[in-house]
Amino acid sequence: MCGRYHFSAELLDEIRDLTEQKDWKLELGVLDRDIHPGDTAPVITGGRGPGRELRACRQKWGYPGPGGKGLVFNARSESVFEKRMFRDSVSQRRAAVPVSWFYEWNKNKEKFTFTKEGSRILFLAGFYGRYEDGEHFVILTTQANASMAPVHSRMPLVLEREQVREWILDSAKTKELLGQEPPQLERDCEYEQQTLF
Repeated sequence: MCGRYHFSAELLDEIRDLTEQKDWKLELGVLDRDIHPGDTAPVITGGRGPGRELRACRQKWGYPGPGGKGLVFNARSESVFEKRMFRDSVSQRRAAVPVSWFYEWNKNKEKFTFTKEGSRILFLAGFYGRYEDGEHFVILTTQANASMAPVHSRMPLVLEREQVREWILDSAKTKELLGQEPPQLERDCEYEQQTLF
């Protein structure tokens, strides 16, 4: 489950390097804050032209929920192709969500921060759809790996930097990447309740 993450302005350099959009900072403005469902945030998608390039843009996090109630902001990687709401988007409009770190809470409501050692950026696999008010994205989740399991049973599907282009542009790799185990992450908590055995 992923319900909040942080985007730091320092990620703009990483995004420009990956997408080769050198002037994107002017388009985006200054952004350094926690992102919640319903917020507009940077994502990386495939270009709309004949070339097979990556582009950066801003989209709203979350699809409008069924019956117009709430937001659907996560989708399970294991069953995403079975859901009519997601099937076309994950087939044709994949995205990578650049984040500095993301948060998760355990059953004791303790907040943990997850980062990747040696990197200031994480890429979360996602996809997007088009609505009357613009493009909306959803983040994919998968079974928690060993670094996440003590906190929560689900985690975002984290891509390696070199997998971002494949994820977005190579449909033949989609199912393989959906089934991969994310890399191990660093976990930090300001206060973690200790249990005596």
